[in-house]
Amino acid sequence: MPSPQTLAEHDRRIVAAWAADCAERVLPLFEAEAPTDRRPREAIARTRAFARGELDTAEEIRRRFANGGAARDVNNPAAAAAARAAGQAAAVAHMGAHALGAAAYAAEAAGLAAPDDPEAIAREIDWQLAHMTEPVRAALRQLPPLGTNRSGPLGPGLLTSGLRGEIIRALQSRLAEDHAVRAPRSAGSTSSP
Repeated sequence: MPSPQTLAEHDRRIVAAWAADCAERVLPLFEAEAPTDRRPREAIARTRAFARGELDTAEEIRRRFANGGAARDVNNPAAAAAARAAGQAAAVAHMGAHALGAAAYAAEAAGLAAPDDPEAIAREIDWQLAHMTEPVRAALRQLPPLGTNRSGPLGPGLLTSGLRGEIIRALQSRLAEDHAVRAPRSAGSTSSP
């Protein structure tokens, strides 16, 4: 039985495009530190190609592990977080929950890049939520809450604790709140007088 963090391939393709958008927003932080290192940009391009159905899952899993390490090759924490956002986005081909990892690392990168701006992370989360289509929202709502399922990136590990955990919890909470607000409106609009 696959992990509930995997999502169906159709849903992984849907959330991959959003994860790529999240990672691409902070990519300049990496490229400013390592202008000749194309690995994160190429990972984002592959994520978009996967979202369009141009690449298969197995091929992307192999490439993800072959092209990792960009984050380790920079000293700037914001640049490293931006590279990790791209890596998480590329990992969506394997497991849909990595989309939340891409968003968390991107928001972390935005915060690290603006240490004197206490609202930088919140603004990034707001942007991420505002740029979710309804199909992305529906797919992400299928994921188990952070820390409740051990079989994937939302289980114990780098995404569940600290700042990244706070970011993912905020995203999941806002997705649930938004759904609760929209559901009654939708139900009411389909009823007849």
